[in-house]
Amino acid sequence: MIRSENVKIYGKSSIGKNAIIGDGVIIGHPTANILKIAASSGSDIKDMDFKGSHIGDHAVIRSNSTIYSDVDIGNNFRTGHNVMVREETRIGNDVLIGTNTILDGCTIIGNNVSIQGNVYIPLNVIIEDHVFIGPCAVLSNDKYPIRTKSGLKGPILRKGASLGANSTILPGIEVGTGAMVAAGALVTKDVPPWKLAIGFPARFKELPEELKVLNNI
Repeated sequence: MIRSENVKIYGKSSIGKNAIIGDGVIIGHPTANILKIAASSGSDIKDMDFKGSHIGDHAVIRSNSTIYSDVDIGNNFRTGHNVMVREETRIGNDVLIGTNTILDGCTIIGNNVSIQGNVYIPLNVIIEDHVFIGPCAVLSNDKYPIRTKSGLKGPILRKGASLGANSTILPGIEVGTGAMVAAGALVTKDVPPWKLAIGFPARFKELPEELKVLNNI
């Protein structure tokens, strides 16, 4: 493992072989509950025994990224700079998360997924295999923020779905297998498999035959 001197690793964290860990990275960052326990007991976080994060082989985690405790990540994980992955997130193999992207936790990500820079992914999202998410895309999970309790149901991105840059996906929306969402689209309804969602709000069009293939990630 190649690791900068100022990397911080907390809890029972494990990192696989051949990892590259950049400056200022935090792995196994304690959750709010763990911090509260430490504060009330006067314990030093470094001495506490709690579940950390597991990261597989051949990871490249670039500077100032933070991986919380209770995160499980497969092999060949790559990040840009300043990435945040919150607790209770499960990530498969061969996943890229771009610079300044936030995963707010309780999210499941499959294999061969590419998430570009400045993407926001809230709680309770499911992202299946071979999904592409373009830069500055926003997923949401709260229909009526602060006004009523809606259960915080995030979108589901099915196998091979693609989201264009600056697209917005509303809570609970399912983007079907192989579907594409155009850049800047606002998706307010479920996108059928292998369709194109385009516009604000999005309408559905036929996807050209040559695009009815899985993303090559």
